[in-house]
Amino acid sequence: MASCWWRWRRGCSWRPAARSPGPGSLGRAGLSGLRAAAAAAASRAQMSYFNLVKSLTSAFPNMYSISRFHHVTPAVCCCSRTRSGEKYTDPFNLGWRDLKGLYEDIRKELFISTTELKDMCEYYFDGKGKAFRPIIVVLMARACNIHHNNSRNVQASQRAIALIAEMIHTASLVHDDVIDDASSRRGKHTVNKIWGEKKAVLAGDLILSAASIALARIGNTTVVSILTQVIEDLVRGEFLQLGSKENENERFAHYLEKTFKKTASLIANSCKAVSVLGCPDPVVHEIAYQYGKNVGLAFQLIDDVLDFTSCSDRMGKPTSADLKLGLATGPVLFACQQSDGVQQTTYLAQRYCREAVREISKLRPSPERDALIQLSEIVLTRDK
Repeated sequence: MASCWWRWRRGCSWRPAARSPGPGSLGRAGLSGLRAAAAAAASRAQMSYFNLVKSLTSAFPNMYSISRFHHVTPAVCCCSRTRSGEKYTDPFNLGWRDLKGLYEDIRKELFISTTELKDMCEYYFDGKGKAFRPIIVVLMARACNIHHNNSRNVQASQRAIALIAEMIHTASLVHDDVIDDASSRRGKHTVNKIWGEKKAVLAGDLILSAASIALARIGNTTVVSILTQVIEDLVRGEFLQLGSKENENERFAHYLEKTFKKTASLIANSCKAVSVLGCPDPVVHEIAYQYGKNVGLAFQLIDDVLDFTSCSDRMGKPTSADLKLGLATGPVLFACQQSDGVQQTTYLAQRYCREAVREISKLRPSPERDALIQLSEIVLTRDK
């Protein structure tokens, strides 16, 4: 199915299938023609580019305008920036140096005497997850430490943030599966399908409370404030997902705000938290936050693309789930204005990754900084 929509080329570029020329063939002068075609194809969706840009910039003033998503040149590789000159190491191999025993340590935080509750809470901490968020956290910690004082050590408190981020993320998955009545996650049955919805909600709550205890133990009030914002954003994001906007001019901004709160906020604020612990410079804190925000948004946009183009066995969870739930994601919203919704969502993800690379490139060169740049390409080229 994916090959019918789009094909990936090494270097984060997109190549349209032969039967679907895409906007890249129009040239700069063809943008007005694209608008006219879109209007003819979707007369009920008479949303002008001006209004869409206005709605996006009002919600996310620092993000790219939608008119730039239709760039006619192939997207360049996000990793084309100058590297530190040191030997390249795979980001996940580099990150796991500081994450050995990650899941064992999380299970220690979840010490529970009741067997059933213990099994429920530990169910997803089986070592089979991607650990994408903890990897980013420890790489950001090292990159900020090196930038500040050339220290290559990750502090215990910074590593704790990686554990806490994974615990918050997993708690949100347990709760999301209840809300969505999901039956599978990571290639196995969900907690709610095995133990029931009521017990699943309580298990998610317990994981979240254990994360809060671990966070309080760090003893830094600024970091506590930063990560409690994540919990608020998760709740608000879920409410945004449960609602919708009748005004078509507001739908895309609503979608991006929901995406930030449900996915990107955790990555952005976790990156900011470790930067606070490792460096006193507010400029570095903002760099870490902006990198995490943009990578997080790109990650979810690609996830929404894969929901349309991948298969359930590959993803480890049902595909087209959002569509079946009546949720309008990027590919659907773009398709309401023109064809190639998957392609345009991919372009948008590329833009966010470029912005992430631009931000993280401000730090002093290091293998960890380069690994974070490489991760932005991995976000774009992943297939599950």
